[in-house]
Amino acid sequence: MIQRISLNGPRVAIPDQQTFGDALRSAGARVAQWRDEVARRGALAFQARPSEVRGPAVGRLLSELKTPYELWSAGRADRRDPVAPLPHTQSHPVMLLPGFGTHPARMRGLGRALERAGHRVADWGLGFNFGPSSDRFDRLCERVVTMARREGQPLVLVGWSLGGLFAREIAHRHPEAVAMVITMGSPFSGDRRANNAWRAYQLITGHAVDAPPVGELAFGAKPPVPTIALWSPRDGIVSPRSSCGRAGERDRAVAMRCTHLGFAGHPDVARMLVSLIGSLGQDNG
Repeated sequence: MIQRISLNGPRVAIPDQQTFGDALRSAGARVAQWRDEVARRGALAFQARPSEVRGPAVGRLLSELKTPYELWSAGRADRRDPVAPLPHTQSHPVMLLPGFGTHPARMRGLGRALERAGHRVADWGLGFNFGPSSDRFDRLCERVVTMARREGQPLVLVGWSLGGLFAREIAHRHPEAVAMVITMGSPFSGDRRANNAWRAYQLITGHAVDAPPVGELAFGAKPPVPTIALWSPRDGIVSPRSSCGRAGERDRAVAMRCTHLGFAGHPDVARMLVSLIGSLGQDNG
């Protein structure tokens, strides 16, 4: 028996020539826009550094590769003599702000040490730090203000590298929500190209280090709260002068013996943070 096939089923719409052409033109425009953006960011990444400006030497930059071993070795010693809370220390809410291109998990060791010392610790809540945008920074400011209100007291902001610049900017904008700022290897002083990361920063963020989309308050004059700068002469990414700063840009500068990457987890840094935060309210100098 021959079975008849019905031709009355659903019909497939075939786009007409004009619709197809519109789709091609739209795709072409997007490709051209993407190509222009890549070229623009490439130009930012290959800008010339001013001749009088220097970042850390190549040898010091390469020494950053030793960081995992140094943290492992320091961690073994720390297990024999762990970070302990200071006697009669008041508990403070602390927010940790990660460095450029890093996740808050990189600062987890510092967080645990601060928690063991009796402080309440939170990360910044925005995942990886791939640079500032107006929207993300507004969300961060809102998170700081909300957390301070919930805790019933202002926060201690601990910022590593770019995170320290965020902390300084927030403290200028919302001093009522910030009790103290501690920067770790943050380039807040001098020329913004006095480091070995500015080209990568410009490539990824799409804006020049001289034109951050969240304002200029992080640079120059210190925030109106106690402001401590941790810096290291061994820093291979940020110029020590840039992260140490000058009088009027911070209240106090403390030299550490770690790499730039080591700021995020070295036990000596954790001890210093516990000491500095523990002194808050007793000695802000």
